[in-house]
Amino acid sequence: MVGDISDILESWEFDPDNQVRIIQANDGREVLQIRQPLGIEQYELDGRPDGKTLEGRECYLDLLQAQLQEYIEANGTDEDFQVSREQFRLLQSEGIIYYYRYLILFQIGDFERTVRDTEHNLQICDLVDKYAESDEDKNEILQYRPYILRMFAIAKAMISLHQQLKAAAKEILESAIEEIENMPSIDTPAFQFERIRSLKYLRSTLKQVLEQKMSPLDQLKKQLDSAVEEENYELAAELRDKIRTIKKEYEL
Repeated sequence: MVGDISDILESWEFDPDNQVRIIQANDGREVLQIRQPLGIEQYELDGRPDGKTLEGRECYLDLLQAQLQEYIEANGTDEDFQVSREQFRLLQSEGIIYYYRYLILFQIGDFERTVRDTEHNLQICDLVDKYAESDEDKNEILQYRPYILRMFAIAKAMISLHQQLKAAAKEILESAIEEIENMPSIDTPAFQFERIRSLKYLRSTLKQVLEQKMSPLDQLKKQLDSAVEEENYELAAELRDKIRTIKKEYEL
């Protein structure tokens, strides 16, 4: 086994403006690499970022969710189901590597995968919130929930904007703002900071969306609503056909 990676590092000099690349691995799959000052990190683009599987499951979250479902089927209820401290630590460790990956995915504009990874970590929050046996464990993860939700919502809104679905983007951002505003407070500096910062970013993004001119697709949808309200069904049918055509173009 060759342990020296000097040649690899020399072939990709550190450049703070050129730290990320997606390359093809030996088996043909694509992997995400990040050049750090003293090394290179590599993440799988799909599945767990480290490429591991656990008892045939893609990730530890999937494994625990399956155990929860089995418990419910056996007992008829989820009462007394608990996430132990050891299970929490494994969930927390998994959440961290998903966090590292979705930060990079967001930066390179891969919003579909950002949504997938942030949704994974939001599900960890939900599981811990409901079943963790330790309140200390709960707070350790839930204090970052505003930030995770913010990243999830902005990535999802960006997808809608790229599809010219301004109204959908607006709804996504407004829903995230409302959810963060209604989150039970956690008495940690991280939660208070992330809550304020996330609301600020979401409101700023929403303001930018609202100030954009209405997209052609949104204009057609507004016209469709008016045609239906006026019972002009012939015009409504024409508008629906135009909307379908535009949507198909954006799916290509």
